[in-house]
Amino acid sequence: MKNHKDLKVWEKSIDLAEEIYKITKNFPKEESYGITSQIRRAAVSISANIAEGAARNSNKEFIQFLYIALGSLSELETELIISKRVGYLKEKVIFDKIIEIRKLLLGLIKYRKGLK
Repeated sequence: MKNHKDLKVWEKSIDLAEEIYKITKNFPKEESYGITSQIRRAAVSISANIAEGAARNSNKEFIQFLYIALGSLSELETELIISKRVGYLKEKVIFDKIIEIRKLLLGLIKYRKGLK
Protein backbone atom coordinates (compact mmCIF):
# COMPACT_ATOMS: atom_id res chain seq x y z
CA MET A 1 0.00 0.00 0.00
CA LYS A 2 1.40 3.36 -1.04
CA ASN A 3 -1.15 5.45 0.84
CA HIS A 4 -4.79 5.56 1.91
CA LYS A 5 -5.96 6.39 -1.62
CA ASP A 6 -4.92 2.89 -2.69
CA LEU A 7 -7.43 1.31 -0.30
CA LYS A 8 -10.76 0.18 -1.72
CA VAL A 9 -12.44 0.83 1.63
CA TRP A 10 -11.26 4.47 1.58
CA GLU A 11 -12.58 4.94 -1.96
CA LYS A 12 -15.94 3.35 -1.07
CA SER A 13 -16.23 5.53 2.03
CA ILE A 14 -15.60 8.67 -0.06
CA ASP A 15 -18.37 7.54 -2.44
CA LEU A 16 -20.65 6.98 0.56
CA ALA A 17 -19.96 10.46 1.95
CA GLU A 18 -20.73 12.01 -1.44
CA GLU A 19 -24.02 10.11 -1.60
CA ILE A 20 -24.88 11.13 1.96
CA TYR A 21 -24.46 14.80 1.05
CA LYS A 22 -26.82 14.36 -1.90
CA ILE A 23 -29.41 12.48 0.16
CA THR A 24 -29.37 14.91 3.11
CA LYS A 25 -29.85 17.87 0.75
CA ASN A 26 -33.52 16.84 0.74
CA PHE A 27 -33.84 16.68 4.53
CA PRO A 28 -35.98 19.38 6.20
CA LYS A 29 -34.23 22.75 6.59
CA GLU A 30 -34.95 22.76 10.33
CA GLU A 31 -32.66 19.71 10.61
CA SER A 32 -29.63 21.56 9.15
CA TYR A 33 -27.97 21.82 12.56
CA GLY A 34 -29.49 18.60 13.86
CA ILE A 35 -29.45 15.16 12.31
CA THR A 36 -28.33 16.41 8.87
CA SER A 37 -25.14 17.81 10.37
CA GLN A 38 -24.53 14.70 12.48
CA ILE A 39 -25.03 12.37 9.50
CA ARG A 40 -22.64 14.34 7.33
CA ARG A 41 -19.99 14.51 10.06
CA ALA A 42 -20.16 10.75 10.66
CA ALA A 43 -19.97 10.02 6.92
CA VAL A 44 -16.89 12.23 6.44
CA SER A 45 -15.29 10.80 9.57
CA ILE A 46 -15.09 7.30 8.09
CA SER A 47 -12.72 8.13 5.22
CA ALA A 48 -10.89 10.75 7.30
CA ASN A 49 -10.01 8.19 9.99
CA ILE A 50 -8.88 5.64 7.42
CA ALA A 51 -6.61 8.29 5.88
CA GLU A 52 -5.25 9.47 9.23
CA GLY A 53 -4.59 5.92 10.38
CA ALA A 54 -2.76 5.04 7.16
CA ALA A 55 -0.51 8.05 7.67
CA ARG A 56 0.43 7.03 11.20
CA ASN A 57 3.76 5.57 12.15
CA SER A 58 2.67 2.14 13.30
CA ASN A 59 0.39 -0.71 12.39
CA LYS A 60 -1.13 -0.56 15.88
CA GLU A 61 -2.15 3.08 15.38
CA PHE A 62 -3.55 2.29 11.93
CA ILE A 63 -5.73 -0.45 13.42
CA GLN A 64 -6.92 1.94 16.14
CA PHE A 65 -8.04 4.46 13.50
CA LEU A 66 -9.75 1.71 11.50
CA TYR A 67 -11.77 0.90 14.62
CA ILE A 68 -12.67 4.59 14.95
CA ALA A 69 -13.81 4.55 11.30
CA LEU A 70 -15.91 1.48 12.12
CA GLY A 71 -17.47 3.39 15.02
CA SER A 72 -18.31 6.32 12.73
CA LEU A 73 -19.87 3.89 10.27
CA SER A 74 -22.08 2.45 13.04
CA GLU A 75 -23.01 5.97 14.15
CA LEU A 76 -23.95 6.84 10.57
CA GLU A 77 -26.05 3.70 10.21
CA THR A 78 -27.93 4.50 13.43
CA GLU A 79 -28.64 8.07 12.34
CA LEU A 80 -29.88 6.84 8.96
CA ILE A 81 -32.19 4.31 10.64
CA ILE A 82 -33.66 7.14 12.72
CA SER A 83 -34.00 9.30 9.59
CA LYS A 84 -35.82 6.48 7.82
CA ARG A 85 -38.18 5.97 10.77
CA VAL A 86 -39.15 9.65 10.89
CA GLY A 87 -39.68 9.71 7.12
CA TYR A 88 -36.66 11.74 5.99
CA LEU A 89 -34.96 8.88 4.17
CA LYS A 90 -36.46 6.81 1.37
CA GLU A 91 -33.33 5.13 -0.06
CA LYS A 92 -32.63 1.55 0.99
CA VAL A 93 -29.52 1.08 -1.19
CA ILE A 94 -27.45 3.20 1.21
CA PHE A 95 -27.68 0.46 3.85
CA ASP A 96 -26.17 -2.06 1.40
CA LYS A 97 -23.21 0.28 0.98
CA ILE A 98 -22.77 0.52 4.74
CA ILE A 99 -22.71 -3.28 4.99
CA GLU A 100 -20.11 -3.46 2.22
CA ILE A 101 -17.86 -0.87 3.89
CA ARG A 102 -18.21 -2.63 7.26
CA LYS A 103 -17.04 -5.90 5.67
CA LEU A 104 -14.09 -4.15 4.01
CA LEU A 105 -13.09 -2.43 7.26
CA LEU A 106 -13.29 -5.65 9.27
CA GLY A 107 -11.29 -7.46 6.60
CA LEU A 108 -8.60 -4.79 6.63
CA ILE A 109 -8.45 -4.84 10.43
CA LYS A 110 -8.06 -8.62 10.39
CA TYR A 111 -5.33 -8.36 7.74
CA ARG A 112 -3.44 -5.61 9.61
CA LYS A 113 -3.65 -7.59 12.87
CA GLY A 114 -1.92 -10.47 11.10
CA LEU A 115 1.01 -8.19 10.16
CA LYS A 116 2.18 -7.59 13.75
